[in-house]
Amino acid sequence: MSAALSDISPGLPETQLAIRRAVLGLCRNMNWGAINEFSLPAAGRRADVMALLPDHSLTCIEIKSGVRDFQTDRKWHEYRNWSDRLFFAVDDRFPTELLPADVGIISVGLSMVPESLRDSIVPECAILREPALHKLPPARRRTLLHLFAMTGASRLMSLEDPAITASLRAARRAE
Repeated sequence: MSAALSDISPGLPETQLAIRRAVLGLCRNMNWGAINEFSLPAAGRRADVMALLPDHSLTCIEIKSGVRDFQTDRKWHEYRNWSDRLFFAVDDRFPTELLPADVGIISVGLSMVPESLRDSIVPECAILREPALHKLPPARRRTLLHLFAMTGASRLMSLEDPAITASLRAARRAE
């Protein structure tokens, strides 16, 4: 990789987090239900973001924090087998011509947000290109929808610990 390409998009963890926050905001705006770090039935595979769309399709969004991150990732091809659509989410400095023609592109405007404000401002993002549609077989769709529901419910249960719920109720009564 040339020095020029690595300078364009360094691939820092902060970049990955900022892209993820923007992508989740886009999912909310588009009425897509999204789960971070969604474990796939394939051994050792985890989608950065899996979204359930209003038409009941499943969309995988793979976040790439830089050129090196994209070039060294050898597993993203497998995500096509576990979703109807596949997007790459990248920052607005990423050279999108490096991405395959049949994947969607979500671009996040990180260059418009100073690094010092990235914790408090969610950058804008937009879908630049829609992905090719690869319809899931019905049995795989059922498996994934069940897994999506169980993952979402499990994560909600862990947030709704009974001790926390009881403390909140007691605090409300005291008011």
